[in-house]
Amino acid sequence: MLLSSIRNDFPVLFRTINGNRLVYLDNAASTLKPKPIIEKISDFYLKHYSNVHRAVHTLSSESTEMMEESRNILASFLNAKKEEIIFTSGTTMSINLIVESLIRNCFLKENDVVLISAVEHHANFVPWVRLSKFHGFNVEFVKPSGRLGTLEEQDFLKFKELKPKVVSITGHSNVTGQEINIEYIKSIFPEAILIVDGAQLIPHKKIDVKKLNVDFLVFSGHKMLGPTGVGVLYGKEKYLEVMEPFLYGGEMIDRVSFSDVTFNDIPYKFEAGTPNIAGIVGFGKTIKYLENIGFIEIKNHIYDLTFYALEKLKEIDGLEIYGPLDERHLGIISFNLDGVHPHDLAHLLDEKFGVAVRSGHHCAQPLMGILKNESKLSVFPNGTCRVSFYVYNTNEDIDILVEGIKKIKEWFNVQ
Repeated sequence: MLLSSIRNDFPVLFRTINGNRLVYLDNAASTLKPKPIIEKISDFYLKHYSNVHRAVHTLSSESTEMMEESRNILASFLNAKKEEIIFTSGTTMSINLIVESLIRNCFLKENDVVLISAVEHHANFVPWVRLSKFHGFNVEFVKPSGRLGTLEEQDFLKFKELKPKVVSITGHSNVTGQEINIEYIKSIFPEAILIVDGAQLIPHKKIDVKKLNVDFLVFSGHKMLGPTGVGVLYGKEKYLEVMEPFLYGGEMIDRVSFSDVTFNDIPYKFEAGTPNIAGIVGFGKTIKYLENIGFIEIKNHIYDLTFYALEKLKEIDGLEIYGPLDERHLGIISFNLDGVHPHDLAHLLDEKFGVAVRSGHHCAQPLMGILKNESKLSVFPNGTCRVSFYVYNTNEDIDILVEGIKKIKEWFNVQ
């Protein structure tokens, strides 16, 4: 599939916003949805919908088969076993499930060490910090020593002697755009349970979980052209078999009596209640759509866009870019324009130029404190503007963004 033809699958891109064509650069928050995925979900609701795993009639059988086909697609995509693929509502739910289950099964006990980084999304930060208050384990934070929020390999090496029980790390920062070297982290913490937040990584990089040898990997459908409300938790079978479920209810049980409960086989014991069936069916279609494009082509396209944008943005005086400026920087660029609040910049880009970007702390408040201390701006606003790219973006989108920033700089009379 040619990337130049993909835009036709996204009718929203042909909208005008305040008289300008839409330039959508908020993909790290959520990507747009192509017609084939929307049509797949619509067809499912119109012709096939019923609850799954609960009846023997035709519609239920069809729905169950379509949902389980999506599980097979995701298992093949990750080179995992079907039993190791758990459907959740998204990355946040997946991480909470892992944390709670590790605690309930005493994989994580009082005085154990959990290692996370200071650049994590709150979804991979808050559960560890809050639950450590109740269960007595210790959370240590790898803080970036590199350029404006960049994690370096030596930052992790400092914690090797602590022998953390769990290392939970983003595969790709949602603020700095830095891709993290997971292989290196695995090599220095070989005994730790390794959890990877792949929400920003998986959309542009095909991961082989066996080759990478991670214990858990989580990601969301909506950040890679898929529907909202559906995510994937991959876990090694040896852990899933013995972990206590996080949610209790229907479908996840084997036998229920007045005295106790036994659980269903994996992965079903972690999928209590009626799942987002249509979303799961749509997500399977999404993976096939992306594989048809080709993940090598996707990554190369996003890499080209990133470095085209970095070069253009570096030409603007008073604009501070965060994260690395080398090959580790991919798909996401956060920045501030000195003298202009990021919310003002984002609002004016939308209102005057039709450019959709994100502004704020990006669910990464601890990192904002670090950036504030390192910033060379006259005033750091405790947030940034963020642009992020995906398969339908073009160099022309970036040109419109850059010209918009230059105009806004003139309007604010920023020197």
